Amino acid sequence: MADRVTVIGWDGSPLTRAATSALSAATLVAGAAHHLALPEVPAGAERIRLGSLDLAARRIAGHRGSAVVLADGDPGFFGVVRTLRAPEHGLEVEVVPAVSSVAAAFARAGMPWDDARIVVAHRRTLRRAVNVCRAHGKVAVLTSPGAGPAELALLLDGVHRTFVICEELGTDREQVTVLTSDKAADHVWRDPNVVIVVGGAPPSAGPVPTGWIAGHEAGYPPPRRGWALPPAEPGPGPADEGESPALRAAQLARLGPRTGDLVWDIGSGGGALAAEAAGFGAAVIAVDADPAACGRTEAEARRLGVRVQVVQGRAPQVLERLPEPDVVRIGGGGAVVVTAVADRRPQRIVTHASTRDRAEAVGAALAAGGYEVECTLLQSVELDPGDWTEKDRAVVFLLCGRHPDPSDSRPGATGA
Repeated sequence: MADRVTVIGWDGSPLTRAATSALSAATLVAGAAHHLALPEVPAGAERIRLGSLDLAARRIAGHRGSAVVLADGDPGFFGVVRTLRAPEHGLEVEVVPAVSSVAAAFARAGMPWDDARIVVAHRRTLRRAVNVCRAHGKVAVLTSPGAGPAELALLLDGVHRTFVICEELGTDREQVTVLTSDKAADHVWRDPNVVIVVGGAPPSAGPVPTGWIAGHEAGYPPPRRGWALPPAEPGPGPADEGESPALRAAQLARLGPRTGDLVWDIGSGGGALAAEAAGFGAAVIAVDADPAACGRTEAEARRLGVRVQVVQGRAPQVLERLPEPDVVRIGGGGAVVVTAVADRRPQRIVTHASTRDRAEAVGAALAAGGYEVECTLLQSVELDPGDWTEKDRAVVFLLCGRHPDPSDSRPGATGA
């Protein structure tokens, strides 16, 4: 095993005294081509050009002497330190950090970044990175070849954002470009790059409070405890059984929306479920044929301080142009809409029916689409605590379809 492993971060600045000292004593140096070309690398040291980090870690583990690994930015932030410290390699490392590429990108943009979400985009995780950009107002994306600014822009089709694209930070070829997301796909961008994606912020009803936790917007989540609560004020539109707090709670529990997911809410009604799903960190597209319902959904999203993309149109036709979902709630449309959604293979489909005949038809459509079907009869009774008399009673069939192989249910899915 290597006698000592030092990981040195490099951000284009002159190396520190600690980094220079470690390099001068190195008998093995690993890094990218531009790292190995640094004049401080000893001429007699064994050199490893980093490709597969696991392969490099095994070679370092078998080396007798002092090993140095050079990496861009802060190597402990989405960097090589995690791989080198993995139990299978058994390496203890000393880290000489540098300014991370994310910190450098926000510095070039002159923006604070304690309220930013930070994601890594590879070909396989690009969908999830895009969904985070849909759901949040400030996201830093660490890109990779095939999952860069152009690909981000193409998948964000229909969602307006501003891109701050920082190419080759810390080098003589550094360049910072600011443009709207619809223009980013028209260019060829140099690697490595970091993309800051901003915009789509919900309006603030008052002064913005100071943030206290990294990765969240100031004042987010809204100052309301609990979820699937009755509406603070009844909406102006007609009541819908999909808006029942008890049913909504059960639907949300089975959907399990989370950061990186894209939720479809078909037949969004008053928007309560769409807004609450967004409150869990998911990207949400709410669909309704009724313009008034679309307006109520937008108002509910503003009230809760979340982002929801609202699409007016009738399912299933309108679904053809929407991006691939992870989980779907169907508030209306019956077996025809269920069949159309099942063809897109989301991980879960949740819907409801008011009669057993309709429940059986929906269940058959889910099963025909390859889903494992669960059906529960829910009954809720609202009581007046003044005299404990019954105020309202609701009975509904709740159906949930689970894809048997969620890790491969959509193109680019990770199963995480």
